[in-house]
Amino acid sequence: MNVLISGASVAGPALAYWLRHHGFEVTVVERAATPRPGGYKVDLRGVAVEVARRMGILDEVRRRSTDIRGGTWLNGAGKTLATLGPDMIGFRDPGDLEIMRGDLAEILHARTRGEAEYVFGDTITSITDEGCGTRVTFRDAAPRTFDLVVGADGLHSGTRALVFGPEERFTEGLGLGVAVFGVPNHLGLDRWEMVLSAAGHVVNVYSVRAATAAKAQFFFPAPQRPVDRHDVAAQQQAVAEAFTGHRWEVPRLLAAMPEAGDFYFDTLAQVRMDSWSRGRTVLLGDAAYCPSPASGQGTGMALVGAYVLAGELAAAQGDHRVAFVRYEEEMRGFVELNQRLGRTAAKGMVPASRTRARLQGLMLQMAPHMPGKARVMEAIMKPIRKAANGIELRDYPTAAQPTARP
Repeated sequence: MNVLISGASVAGPALAYWLRHHGFEVTVVERAATPRPGGYKVDLRGVAVEVARRMGILDEVRRRSTDIRGGTWLNGAGKTLATLGPDMIGFRDPGDLEIMRGDLAEILHARTRGEAEYVFGDTITSITDEGCGTRVTFRDAAPRTFDLVVGADGLHSGTRALVFGPEERFTEGLGLGVAVFGVPNHLGLDRWEMVLSAAGHVVNVYSVRAATAAKAQFFFPAPQRPVDRHDVAAQQQAVAEAFTGHRWEVPRLLAAMPEAGDFYFDTLAQVRMDSWSRGRTVLLGDAAYCPSPASGQGTGMALVGAYVLAGELAAAQGDHRVAFVRYEEEMRGFVELNQRLGRTAAKGMVPASRTRARLQGLMLQMAPHMPGKARVMEAIMKPIRKAANGIELRDYPTAAQPTARP
C-alpha cells in the first residue's frame, strides 16, 4: 500500500518511520520549502520516551536535549523571587526529556529521508475518495492516487479542512495568545531560563546547550479580534500592544522581534473531534487532537499516535476500515487525559490577576524551604505523570511477521 502524509514536522516523519517499518510505501508532502528549523522547546515524557527508544532515536534525543540547569522566577518589576532547579522549572520526572522542536524534526527527517519520498514546497489542493483509492491534487505536482491519506499538518490542518470542514468547527480556544522568536542572548544565559510573571502576562527567556542565541516566549490574553495568521506584521503588533508598559527586559526583547526569522504566533487552542477519520483519510497529532502547548504533551502525543496508527494498519493488514477504528479506540483515553491536562495548565500558567501573581510568587519563594516540598511536588506531578503514561503500548507485527490482531 502507498500512503500520503501531509506535514513534515514531527507527527508526519514519525509516522513515515513506522509505516516503512511495517512495509508500507510512503510519500510526505510539506508546504515549507525545506525542513523547518528552530521552534520552541518541547517535552517527551512517559510512553513517548519509550516510543523514541523503539525508534532507535533516544540516544540522539538525549544528546541534543536542552540540558536546562534551572531558572530564575521574577515578578512584574523584574525582581528575583526564586531560583528553581530543573525539576521545578520544567516539572519533569527523571527520564523525561526536553528538546527543541526543530532538533527533533531534524532527527526524524534524517531517520526517514532514505526510506520515504519527501516533497517539499508543495501542498494538497483536493482529496477525492474513489472507493478503491484516493485521488489527490497538488498546487504544483501532477495528481496522484494513494491508498490512504494522513493529515499530520498541525492545528491549522489543510487536510482536515478539505475532508472534514472548516477549522472553527473543531477548535476550542483557551483564552491565551503565544509568541516565540529568537533573540540575542544579551542576558548571557547558559542553559538557563528567566520567567517574568505578571497579571495576565508571562515572559520566558531561555538558552539551550550554551547557545549564543536565546528564545523569548510570550503568553498574553488572546486578542479579542482574530489576527490573520498569515500577516506577520499584524501579529507582531498584537504582541507589542499586549506588553505595552511592561518593564524588565521586555522592551528590549520586543525590539528584537521584527528581525527574528523564526517568529511564531498563535492562540492556544485544542482540537476536539468526534472522529479522526473519514473514508481513506485519517488525522494524526495536532490535526486530530491538539492539546495546546500549555499541556507540554503535543509532541509526545504525536509520537505515540504515529506508533499506534501505523501499528494498527499493520495489524489489520492494511484494512483501513478496521485500523482507523482501532487507532481511535487505543488513543481516545490518552487524548482525553492530556487535553484535560492542557485546559488545567492553561488556567494556571498565567496568573489572572495581580493577587494571583503575588500569591504565585510567594509560593515559589517558600517552596525550597517548605517542609512538605516533596508532597507539593508530587501533587503537581501526579496529573502530568498520569497523562504522560495514559496508554499501554502494544507490540505490533513487523512487515516480516504479519499477524492478525486478536
